[in-house]
Amino acid sequence: MQTISSYDFKGKKALIRVDFNVPLNENFEITDDTRMRAALPTIKKIIEGGGSPIIMSHLGRPKNGPEDKFSLKPLVAHLSELLDGATVKIAPDCIGDEVKKMADEIKPGEVLILENLRFYKEETAGDEEFAKKLAENGDCWVNDAFGTAHRAHASTAVIAKFFPNDKMFGYLIESEVESLDKVVKSPQRPLTAIMGGAKVSSKITIIENLLSKVDNLILGGGMTYTFVKANGGKVGDSICEDDFIDTAKNIEKLAKEKGVKLIIATDVVAADAFSNDANTKICAANEIADGWQGLDAGPDSVAQMKEVIENSGTILWNGPVGVFEMETFAGGTKAVGAAIVEATKKGAFSLVGGGDSVAAVNQFGIAPGVSYISTAGGALLEYLEGKVLPGVAAVRGE
Repeated sequence: MQTISSYDFKGKKALIRVDFNVPLNENFEITDDTRMRAALPTIKKIIEGGGSPIIMSHLGRPKNGPEDKFSLKPLVAHLSELLDGATVKIAPDCIGDEVKKMADEIKPGEVLILENLRFYKEETAGDEEFAKKLAENGDCWVNDAFGTAHRAHASTAVIAKFFPNDKMFGYLIESEVESLDKVVKSPQRPLTAIMGGAKVSSKITIIENLLSKVDNLILGGGMTYTFVKANGGKVGDSICEDDFIDTAKNIEKLAKEKGVKLIIATDVVAADAFSNDANTKICAANEIADGWQGLDAGPDSVAQMKEVIENSGTILWNGPVGVFEMETFAGGTKAVGAAIVEATKKGAFSLVGGGDSVAAVNQFGIAPGVSYISTAGGALLEYLEGKVLPGVAAVRGE
């Protein structure tokens, strides 16, 4: 398998699939360029190697072909700025004679952005003929869009067959896959997973897959109360998925069979309203009165979580353990984050993934203290579920 570090890009037109699906305001100004910045090391590597990056991306979800509001034109000037003034051009389309001509005439060091791939329904359909037309614009293919690696789209997977010897991961996917593999395939023991969030239903397959890999599983957030109720506890007005009571019981049974230590809150910070200004009290997780709801892990639960985390060799964090967006109920999530930083200082490998967890580490200013932060959503979750990601398999030739 080729790698971006060793590949010779001199004189080559390098087709890069990136994820430039950035948010734009009503004036078509970029409000968050995180995804663009994430692709810079790959783009710069190709330029420094004497090649010409030809960028492919989607933006939004156009339904009816080309629409101005989904054009990649607003990205041109900002990408040039991020690349220290490099010449960045945009093609009028992503396939066709005019695009091919622009690609052929591009000079080393110049960058060409192809127009929104999803102006063609063939992109999401994984159409081979469309992938072939895209492939005609370049000499090699670099997949650096981990956020779409779980999709078997034309530009993220199907296109690989047209570059049997000239396909590789960009630096972003390379680091995402390496980091995830440190958790899923070759962890330092003990391996602790912290699964939070509101619903058991959205995390079942991940939890079930992780039970055959982890030593410790900490369950927090709203899903706590489904487990508490499954054990006969009173959860008051707390969020609870009654349809998943049996699922919760099965997860506990499975954890026991596999020798996994399962940590679920024994005490909680309960409130009489879903509000930062609500009246609060600490109570046993299985004795929440009617009219009250659990919104954060309590002090005893936090102490237990901290002890497990700080003695771990590898930590995966996906989902907060309380409603951290409200200061009154941020204590548990903040403490979990601090414990992960402490464990990382002691040599543990820590991976934080999923929108809410990433928001939490940024909010609390602890991002520099963890080993790796994954910005991918669906792709990360599917990888943790044990699924094969088409965009990864296509590069590996699997």
